[in-house]
Amino acid sequence: MDYILINGKIYTLDVSNPLVEALAIQGNRIMAVGTANDIHKLKTKTTVVIDLEGRTVLPGLNDSHLHFYSTGLYLDLVDVMGSRSIQEVKARIREYINKRQVKPGTWIRGRGWNHELFTDESRFITRQDLDEVTMDHPLLLYRTCGHVLVANSLAIKLAKLKPGNLKGEYDLEKGIFKEQAIEALLQAIPDPTIEEIKTTIKAAMKHANRYGITSVQSDDLMHLPSRNAEKMLAAFQALDKERKLTVRIYEQAQLPTLDYLKAFLERGLTTGVGSPFFKIGPLKLLADGSLGARTAALRKPYRDDPLTAGILNYSNEELYALVEMAHTHRMQVAIHGIGDRAIEQIIDTYKKVLQRYPRLDHRHGIVHAQIMDSHLMAEMKALNLLAYVQPIFLNYDHRIVEARVGSLARTSYAYRTMKRLGIHVAYGTDSPVEKIDPMENIYTAVTRKGLDGKPEEGWMKEEAVTVEEAVHAYTVEGAYAEFMEDEKGKLIPNYLADLIVLNQDLFTVPSETIRQTRVLLTMVDGKIVYSNL
Repeated sequence: MDYILINGKIYTLDVSNPLVEALAIQGNRIMAVGTANDIHKLKTKTTVVIDLEGRTVLPGLNDSHLHFYSTGLYLDLVDVMGSRSIQEVKARIREYINKRQVKPGTWIRGRGWNHELFTDESRFITRQDLDEVTMDHPLLLYRTCGHVLVANSLAIKLAKLKPGNLKGEYDLEKGIFKEQAIEALLQAIPDPTIEEIKTTIKAAMKHANRYGITSVQSDDLMHLPSRNAEKMLAAFQALDKERKLTVRIYEQAQLPTLDYLKAFLERGLTTGVGSPFFKIGPLKLLADGSLGARTAALRKPYRDDPLTAGILNYSNEELYALVEMAHTHRMQVAIHGIGDRAIEQIIDTYKKVLQRYPRLDHRHGIVHAQIMDSHLMAEMKALNLLAYVQPIFLNYDHRIVEARVGSLARTSYAYRTMKRLGIHVAYGTDSPVEKIDPMENIYTAVTRKGLDGKPEEGWMKEEAVTVEEAVHAYTVEGAYAEFMEDEKGKLIPNYLADLIVLNQDLFTVPSETIRQTRVLLTMVDGKIVYSNL
């Protein structure tokens, strides 16, 4: 045996044998689980024995939806997340420029501002605000949701933006761009080289392993300024070929047009193609925007802004054509839908495609699935659609959801109801929209509280899940979303040796302390990729 882990509380997530003391690993597979005495007998001269000293072990965690390249990129961008004022945002940008001695003319990007948190003026940041910080650097600053971007005057000038060459919602005077309007700005930024992309991905992997993430389902292909999917794909494939991936990546391939999708499929790229470390997953589409930016598409106008009901990115015909092409080429589909109008459009599209081309085990799904009603959830179950959800969104959204959608709040973020209905629910963070930290995600799902511990009684506490259910959503359900439930997500013989060691037992500590849990060791494919034991 290569490794033996003994004297631990090893949660296998196997209902027939849920808790064991020890396990043995050979190569990249778990070979045996059981008592410390039985497993210790498998020791050879070359076996590395890890005495867990009573610590907790779980299967490696699987983030079911994030943006992995952007997560790595964000580690090197201007971080304005959590800023409590417009002045603080400006101060953080100035500090970034001064500390890094950024040369004039260099593009600067940042992310994380949320106008709802500002105590000086509760409004969107504008071009004029950014111009006060710098007129020497083209500057782009994303709202925390990623669906709104503010640019300074130099960035707008270099992008040669005029009303005639812009799509979507925008305000050139204020420098505010939403959804599709962001595209024209990004195209002005030079692409990184493949080696630079690889460096960013490596940073993301190191970051993820530290948090116990061993698998990710990631939307990356459209995240270069040029939207060069081929270049991004080449970087991931190169790292895979070089055997430098320490996170298993199931690529949620964002291909927003029929031309993109057709070219992808003609290359033989579809769900399941790839290696154990980098594999093509579903077609990823975005049906609408975000709740915070009021671009999520609702069936009724926003309660706190009756002039808008959000944005649908596709007509019914456009969405159907994309889903039909993917489905008929045996490609899984995952569609971003936050508002009830967008979710209804997604469900109707899936229903029409599945009626015409029936397939039971399609594993199509809805990413976010936030603003819901009981009928929409019942339809999801009837069509056997997956839900890729982010409980950590409640940290902020519980403060705004009732103001945005009124009584619909009572059937939204309904994770327990989804579970009760039998919908497959997998957890993720949407990083870098939120921190990649799974413990904050689990804490929010279990307590229904924000990270400040409020509301004390929990928001819609009846929708809280158990720790067991949250861990199941981060492991077993994550594997199911990848068609990998027979390979990972549990710690049982013949499954992949992807596991984590924690500093405390999630299942026995008070729920308020869940978010204080730290990862001490992460193992992927039978190799230690992070250790703080």
